[in-house]
Parts: sequence; structure tokens; C-alpha cells
Amino acid sequence: MTVRIERLVTSGQFTLDGGTWDVENNVWIVGDEREVIVIDAAHDAEAIARAVDDRHLIAIVCTHAHNDHINAAPALADLTGATIWLHPDDLPLWKTTHPHRDPDRHLLDGQVIEAAGADLTVIHTPGHAPGAVCLYDPALGTVFTGDTLFQGGPGATGRTYSHFPTIIDSIRDKLLTLPPETKVLTGHGDSTTIGAEAPHLDEWIRRGH
Repeated sequence: MTVRIERLVTSGQFTLDGGTWDVENNVWIVGDEREVIVIDAAHDAEAIARAVDDRHLIAIVCTHAHNDHINAAPALADLTGATIWLHPDDLPLWKTTHPHRDPDRHLLDGQVIEAAGADLTVIHTPGHAPGAVCLYDPALGTVFTGDTLFQGGPGATGRTYSHFPTIIDSIRDKLLTLPPETKVLTGHGDSTTIGAEAPHLDEWIRRGH
């Protein structure tokens, strides 16, 4: 069966450092007619469960632990029996949202998560958050970047746990080395490609300092 990628947009709030902002998040569902994984369970567990429908949800993979990307993860796991995966460097952030529930599994750089014919390689890309990861499937020609890389530049680094030079290193060394035609599916907003973003690295560095 053919692997397909579905996008669900959910709405809610991002809260950190005493501020709250209204946001829309991309929830990515990757798989086939039988089984799927969800990348970033944002805001609305029931809406995500409806999108999964009667397929087997085998994993909820968190690109990082800002609340708007993980706030629906425990409820979705309870609804579906799926395991929650997070990079251990983001456990302090996770605990600010879910102090009484731990993720089920740790994501590690270089590991491959298999679901319904998709092979998603975990790329640890700290900067936006210490445990931020991207998920790359060369066969799909796609990388899911969470809030590390967007159309137009890197994710925000102005808040606690973020660091601009680190996100630039992650993007330069681990993402811009991917084939230029690779689709970049982001945590918010529109998609882009590695080739569309790569020429602007120096501009981002100048803008960020």
C-alpha cells in the first residue's frame, strides 16, 4: 500500500515565559490504510483521532516539547493506545505541560521509526528547543522540521530553552545537506523545500545577530 502524508491544522494557544499566543499548528499523519504515525499532537486529540479514523496509530512523535505541539499527546495516546516519543533533552519542557505524565519512549539521533512503509530517520536539531528533532524519509523526499526550519527561515529563538547559534548550526549541518528537492513540512504554516531555503542562510545569520 502507498504511504501518504496528510495534514490536519488545529488551533489553540502557545504559552511560555509568561506569555500566551493564539496559534495554528500542522499535525502530520503519515502511513497507509492500515497504520499511521502522528507527528505533533497539537490542541485537539479528538480531531486528530477522527482524522486517524479506524487505522492503527502506532506512535505519536513529538518534534519538540513546546506546549502547542504536545498538549493533546496524552489524551490522544489514551484514546488510541499509541506510544508517545520525545527526545530526552526536552523532558524539562515537557514537564511544564504534563508534570504527571512522561513520554513512553526516547527519540535518539539516527534512529529510524518505521510505520506503514515509511522510514523516518530522527535528526536531532537543537536550537528552537534543546530536544528538537526533524524526521527525514529519503524515499518520500520529505523532512518534517517541526519549528526548526520554516518557509523563510529558522524557528524562533527568543525564549527560554532556545539558542540562535545552535539552531543555525543544526540547519546548516543537518538540514541544508539534504537533497535540494526535499520537501520541508513544517510545524506551522506553508511547506517549502531545502533548495528554496538554502541560499538564504547567510541572510538569516545577519538578521539574527
